[in-house]
Amino acid sequence: MKVRFDRETCIGMFQCTAEWDGFEKDEDEGKADLAGSEEVEPDVFEREVPAEAELDAKFAARVCPVDAIEVYDDDGEQIV
Repeated sequence: MKVRFDRETCIGMFQCTAEWDGFEKDEDEGKADLAGSEEVEPDVFEREVPAEAELDAKFAARVCPVDAIEVYDDDGEQIV
C-alpha cells in the first residue's frame, strides 16, 4: 500500500497527524509533512505504508478536509 500527499493542497488542520504518526505537524509553514516520503512531483510526496499502519493511513486520508491524501493498493488502484 502507498500513500500520496499533496502538500500544496494541505491547509494545516492536522487531522491526519491525529490519525497516523506517518504525518507530522510543520507549524512554521502551517502544513503537514509525510515522514519518510520522497517528492515525486513538485509538492507531492509518496511513501510505502507499513502493513501495521494501513488502517491508520486510510483514516488519515478520510479525515483530510481538502482531500490532500490518497491511498493506493499494491496494484496502484486508489482505495481512499
